[in-house]
Amino acid sequence: MSSIPAKLTPEMLIPRLGEYLVQKGVIKEIELQRALDHQQEQIVKGNSIMLGQALMELNLLDRDTLDQAITEQILQLRSALQSANRNLEQRVRERTAELNDALNRLSELSQMKANFIANISHELRTPLTHIKGYIELLISKSLGDITEEQFHALSVSQKASTKLEGMIEDLIMFSLASRGEMSMKLEATDTRRLLSLVVKSANGKAEERGVKLKFSAPNSIPFTQADSEKIGWAVSQLLDNGIKFTPSGGSVEVILEEEGKNLIQVIVKDTGVGIPQDRMKEIFEPFHQLDGSSTRRYGGTGLGLSLVRQIVEAHGSLLDVKSVEGKGATFKFPLLAIRD
Repeated sequence: MSSIPAKLTPEMLIPRLGEYLVQKGVIKEIELQRALDHQQEQIVKGNSIMLGQALMELNLLDRDTLDQAITEQILQLRSALQSANRNLEQRVRERTAELNDALNRLSELSQMKANFIANISHELRTPLTHIKGYIELLISKSLGDITEEQFHALSVSQKASTKLEGMIEDLIMFSLASRGEMSMKLEATDTRRLLSLVVKSANGKAEERGVKLKFSAPNSIPFTQADSEKIGWAVSQLLDNGIKFTPSGGSVEVILEEEGKNLIQVIVKDTGVGIPQDRMKEIFEPFHQLDGSSTRRYGGTGLGLSLVRQIVEAHGSLLDVKSVEGKGATFKFPLLAIRD
């Protein structure tokens, strides 16, 4: 059997009415207790009554006095609520101002970091150019004959300087992107030819690691609207990551395929170590690597994927990644096809 809900009355809005009446001297403590006992007795009998009604039934309080007390309490509650709202609004304004100040400081720090990275990268580039130039002169024997041991040492140095140059270029590109200065030159691009060259340039590194490289694309695939230099760099980074994180005997594949009439999907998939699902977002954080230990196995600045995503998004596209830990990863993004 369902109970009928009690009718809403002003007294329901007043907490601790009995204490207020006692404090005001309208009733005594003993009279309040009598009214509470009477109220409880009525409730036991199935008659739900309010404290004010119990006081009136016991002739301890008249209607006018009760209504006056309830009105006073409501006015006090309204005043307290208005005061609390004003305090809350003031605190919200203060916290908003503090957050804005923090965001401004963060923006300034980010700008300072980008400027510092740009300046130091350009300063590193000049002496590195001299180092590379002299290593090339020595290897080519332009400065005289060298022994086999010297040739080997110079070859190692040349590879290291080339790797360092790539890291400096990454830093420069990151600083440009951070400052919104990374320009895009969109034009009709033979993406099939471009990515074929990117794969060929990565063959040496893949062979050193025992990783097989594959490239597949239809001969008739149309051109795309893209910045060929930036897209080439982005796919090269994805390839480099795939090779780096794929054990010997595995494979990395670059695929071009048409999706509908207007899109060309660029896909880079590997059979490497994969990415844990709970750490998927971390791979796009600048200067961050999943293996952050002091003895981490994989090198690099941690900028590659962050820049790849920025380049892809600058083309009006989105970089999608899917991975199963221990079974590899697949990165893909669409480019706009150019039809005759």
